[in-house]
Amino acid sequence: PLSELGQRQAEALGAALARRRIAAIYASPLQRAHRTAEIVAAATGVPLAAIEDLRELSLGEWEGCTVDEVRARPGDPYSCWVRDPVGGMPPGGEPLAEVQARVLRAITEIERAHPNGDDVLVVCHGGVISAYLAHCLSLPLSSIWRLMLFNCSIREVAPPRVLTINETTHLRGVAEPPGG
Repeated sequence: PLSELGQRQAEALGAALARRRIAAIYASPLQRAHRTAEIVAAATGVPLAAIEDLRELSLGEWEGCTVDEVRARPGDPYSCWVRDPVGGMPPGGEPLAEVQARVLRAITEIERAHPNGDDVLVVCHGGVISAYLAHCLSLPLSSIWRLMLFNCSIREVAPPRVLTINETTHLRGVAEPPGG
């Protein structure tokens, strides 16, 4: 589930986006991203739709493992994956080219739903966002972990142009405990 910090970040995102003209919100169906989108939808009054192709990349045999558990495997496969996410893919994991293809499919579907160029919000996951940004920035998929993405930060894209990455002014003070 969404942590207490995640809840506060989503509320801050919703407050920031309530001042913008957003026609629709699209989200991954996975729990944390979808809950974040629900919080923003409640703050903005904008309709929310889940899109399966926005789900996070599959880590195959690593699903449900902690980073420490994967690092403890022979050869520290986690470090290999961070250095080369294409060549060091988790066993049974989803190839990044397939992740990128499905997110591009999702974005095309969203664009078709808004032929007049409406602004929309897409709430999903770091791997999916990184694969999409790599496409927009013409970066090789092997370099996606070099893109630093903060939870509930805003990235603005006017496909295929990237306008902003990691806009976080709305998150100032959110990491502090309530009342502190």
